[in-house]
Amino acid sequence: MALETPLDMSPDAVRAALEPIRNDFSVALVSPGNAFAVGAVIRIAHSFLAREVFVVGGGSWYAKASMGMEKYETIRRLADATQLLHSLRDRPLWAIEKDHARRSIRSVRAFPRGVVFAFGSERFGLPAAILRSAQEVIGIPIYGVNHSLPVAVAAGIVMHEWACRRYVEGSVA
Repeated sequence: MALETPLDMSPDAVRAALEPIRNDFSVALVSPGNAFAVGAVIRIAHSFLAREVFVVGGGSWYAKASMGMEKYETIRRLADATQLLHSLRDRPLWAIEKDHARRSIRSVRAFPRGVVFAFGSERFGLPAAILRSAQEVIGIPIYGVNHSLPVAVAAGIVMHEWACRRYVEGSVA
């Protein structure tokens, strides 16, 4: 459940207040290439209280798209996919990639603790190194002639699916 808006607190104080209730998953945006999409994913990650957001590769994000939520999030900037894989150590990596999916997100009964959801660019998807290293590659069912979803939409769907499995019906904790 959302906390009351702490308008009179510093970003560091807000971050500290949120730390104990953060969820046990992270989001990695690999070579996203779209600053607006990165900002939107940061905003969504904040709404679901992700542990952190990895931004892999160059580029930045539009603060307007993140609605200022970047101030309250742990954002880790990494140079490339190799650095991401090294920084995850033993955490499970799940790639979200339609063309290489092994199964649908709807078939997932539970997500592993500490899972990192990796999303690629809207144009090029995820690099082969990420797909090879992922413990799971899942897809989001879509229909019509459009071949993909905007990365912010895909990230929102995945985080929502995580929350649906994490929170028991009727519970907010």
